[in-house]
Amino acid sequence: MKNTHSFHIPVMGIGFTIDTPLKVAQYGMDSVISLVDDILLEKLRKMYSEKFEVSYHEITDKIEDFRAKRITAYLNLISDLAEVKFESLKTMASEKSDALLAYVNMLPEDSKAKQEFKKLTLKGINTSEIKKWANKKLHMGSIDVNIMTKVDKDNYIKKEKLAVEYNDAHAALRGFAHSKLSSSVVLSAGMNPRLFAYMAQFSDFFPDENGQFKKRIILKVSDYRSALIQGKFLAKKGLWVSEYRIESGLNCGGHAFATDGFLLGPVLSEFKLKRKELQETIEGVWHQELLNTNRVIPEKPVTFKVTAQGGVGTDEEHTFLLNHYNLDSIGWGSPFLLVPEATTVDSETLTKLAKAKEKDLYLSDISPLGVPFNNLKNNTKDLEKQVLINKGRPGSSCPKKFVAMNTEFKDEGMCTASREYQFNKIKDLEKQNLPKQDYLKQYNKIIEKSCTCVGLGTSALLAYNLDTKVEGNGVSVCPGPNMAYYDKTMSLKNITDHIYGRANMVSRTDRPNLFIKELDIYIEYLKNKVEDAKVLLSKKEAKYLNTFSKNLKAGIFYYQDLFKNVSYSFKDSKLQILKKLEHSELVLNQMCCDIRNLEIKG
Repeated sequence: MKNTHSFHIPVMGIGFTIDTPLKVAQYGMDSVISLVDDILLEKLRKMYSEKFEVSYHEITDKIEDFRAKRITAYLNLISDLAEVKFESLKTMASEKSDALLAYVNMLPEDSKAKQEFKKLTLKGINTSEIKKWANKKLHMGSIDVNIMTKVDKDNYIKKEKLAVEYNDAHAALRGFAHSKLSSSVVLSAGMNPRLFAYMAQFSDFFPDENGQFKKRIILKVSDYRSALIQGKFLAKKGLWVSEYRIESGLNCGGHAFATDGFLLGPVLSEFKLKRKELQETIEGVWHQELLNTNRVIPEKPVTFKVTAQGGVGTDEEHTFLLNHYNLDSIGWGSPFLLVPEATTVDSETLTKLAKAKEKDLYLSDISPLGVPFNNLKNNTKDLEKQVLINKGRPGSSCPKKFVAMNTEFKDEGMCTASREYQFNKIKDLEKQNLPKQDYLKQYNKIIEKSCTCVGLGTSALLAYNLDTKVEGNGVSVCPGPNMAYYDKTMSLKNITDHIYGRANMVSRTDRPNLFIKELDIYIEYLKNKVEDAKVLLSKKEAKYLNTFSKNLKAGIFYYQDLFKNVSYSFKDSKLQILKKLEHSELVLNQMCCDIRNLEIKG
């Protein structure tokens, strides 16, 4: 089925989109809930149960399989409440219904439903006809979920390790699988073979004879090779990927999984060229596995969607990506953090985001996962962290332990942002008797880690005036670089009008094209890597830097050809973009010389 909208709202942090479907699904908009924090989900389930007078029975951590059960209960509640809102919108349908008008007005201009509604109401009001039309033509947005595949911590009871299916990501998957939702799970952060194999235990992920799935799989990837490898692995388990969601490696919010210099444009081009090949390759493997396991083979052919996200900020970019690369949807993330009607952000963080400029948004090393993390300077969680450092007691109390996966000091694992881990790590560092400068460099690397698994969810608690006694009031926030070009809160209508070119919410005229912005970030990333290599360059690092720079150079050539030949988009900015590409090529050439010189010295 074709999407109601040509955009989707990706997962943001842990709490920022935790109840987004309840706000936007009634308008046909797809969005994604993070399943990292079952404690937060349970708190919100209690809040919403009380608000909507729904029976609530607490699922405590004393109950067997409590994590999965909390997730199932929360998703079922959100599904029920969103369904009620949507049904109400259709039942109350009339030309004067505010909710119905909001639904129709926010649709893209080329929407068939929008055109039909205009015709239907052209000659006056017929409430009965409008209700019939609404029931037939309006669709609710999908309530999707996100699982970070690598956040799959082992769990223990009284120091006894539990079976793998009780690991965090496995329990989250089970919670979704047992829910009443008919929607998608977004698998992000790479391949987890055990988790992928575990999915095959749930019948909802398999098709019926019509090729329909109750539960669908979306793979978030940064390049074609990753899509092919993971897609084939899942197909060998009888699992079909219904969507490949391509995200820019660095020009995105949250964790940034840098590719080997593969830029978004060339990656999308490869998907466009090889889409049929991908379909045929994976379908062959999938069909064979369905045969081997005596499962239903659909009579109708199945297909998949290809979507993209990361740094998109204007209707021109949105339309170009859809049309030029034959995409099915575009993800809009960071700008939605400034839309209280869609996301859940506390007032202090909202103000900080609206005021943020380029200098306030940076790629940090604060994540305990050891992956680069897009961060906002002076967020309240980092300020809280600095207070503890100043007291000589660095590290978090680690109240939730969702990323307590480092086994350097104990089998049960510690989070690298925890006080326990940092105390032990600093003690080890002191034994090395390093020169002061080297010691400080290593010390700062240790204490830089921040308790993001708590901080990324706290904003929701503050926004709803819920208890933060355990979590504290510090908020981590992870906008992409695009946030710098929006300076005020927006309504849901404001942002949809912006996406579809009916309004302009970008606050500055000097915002770079999304491809150029990503290229700049990648060049800066490479520059930092080259700087680090000046201390010691191994053969492995030299190979990585050469591959990275080679792919960046190929990306620049691709963009030069693209912008010279494209005639239907970017007319006003084409010359400026080509000049910028020429400059980037010169900068990259110089860096290639630096890498060669380092190799000679090494």
